[in-house]
Amino acid sequence: MSFLRRRSAATPAGPDFDVLAMDPGDWPGNLGAGLLPAPDGSCQGVFLRYDLFGGRGPAMIIGNLPEGSPARELADGQVPFEVAQLLAALGNDEPVEVRDREDVPVMQGDNLLIVRRLKLSESRISCVQFDRSDNVLVTIASWDRPITDDLYALLKPLPAELFQQG
Repeated sequence: MSFLRRRSAATPAGPDFDVLAMDPGDWPGNLGAGLLPAPDGSCQGVFLRYDLFGGRGPAMIIGNLPEGSPARELADGQVPFEVAQLLAALGNDEPVEVRDREDVPVMQGDNLLIVRRLKLSESRISCVQFDRSDNVLVTIASWDRPITDDLYALLKPLPAELFQQG
C-alpha cells in the first residue's frame, strides 16, 4: 500500500497516520469514530464503527493501530481491541478468545496483502488483520457477516479533516 504515508504536523489535531477504512459516504448506515489517545496527547489508534442495524449495534469495526500502540500488545488467545469493542457495543459479555490464525494472500489492486484470518470462540464474529506498508495494523471485526475478499477493494485512506476536533 505505497500510497499510505505518515503525516507530520507541529500540533496534530488527529492521527499522524492515514486511516484506511470504507468511505462514510459509501456506507448506508450510521458511522462513529474513536481515537485512542496516549498520555502525551498523541494518537495511538483510530477505530471506525459502522452500524447497519439502525442503532441496535454495530455491524463492523475497522481499527488502525500504529506501531507501538499498546492496543496491539495481546496475550495469547486474547481478542484484538476491535473485537472487544464490537462485543462491548453489542452488550455481549461472554468470554471470547482466539482459537486459531490462518494467513491468506489477497490482492488489493496491485498490492499483495497477507491477511490473517482469526478464528474466534464466538462464531458470529469474523475478524481479519493485515499490516500496511507504514506499519499500521488494520483489523476488521464484523458481527454476523463474513468478511469476503471484495471488502478490501472498498478500503481507502480517509481525509484527515474527518478526525479534526472543533
